[in-house]
Amino acid sequence: MHHVSLLPRYPVPALNLPLTRGGRFVLGANPGKAFDLLVFYRGLHCPICAKYLIELERLSGEFGQRGVQLVAISSDDEDRARQMVDKVKANGVLFAYGLGLRSARQWGLYISAGRGKTSIGIEEPELFAEPGVFLVRPDGTLYYGAVQTMPFARPQFQDLLAAVDFAVAKDYPARGEHIAPV
Repeated sequence: MHHVSLLPRYPVPALNLPLTRGGRFVLGANPGKAFDLLVFYRGLHCPICAKYLIELERLSGEFGQRGVQLVAISSDDEDRARQMVDKVKANGVLFAYGLGLRSARQWGLYISAGRGKTSIGIEEPELFAEPGVFLVRPDGTLYYGAVQTMPFARPQFQDLLAAVDFAVAKDYPARGEHIAPV
């Protein structure tokens, strides 16, 4: 199976997912003024994801001031997504759930097979997507993307805040755009 990579400055795949607080998240329908920050996480079974999302929630006010909408996304069902919302005490971060694995693949995410219970005693799903973090411009094009094969050593949200400041202040273009043969 060929691994997909999204291209900076090009449109990202569509997303239309239910939100734990009701309604749906439709990418591009009501974007953040500067960016949408999409954080694909593995699911409730992943303690590292919970820690990561707690940090995002802590910085949600900072992102909000910069016109960045925050959306955490997983292939969990509604019940598991709500449990993660409670764990994170999410208020500034929207939680979307029910991501299909085909959609995850379109986003270039890696897929893992479940291996039983994790360290926090929660069963891994049969199949689930590994993490990815994306900054999407209001016009639906990719500005920044990072995908991972496992949950360790993720992009730090503090660094991403600084990146957003730099991007806006310097009108810095999305990089990694060169696709001609090298």
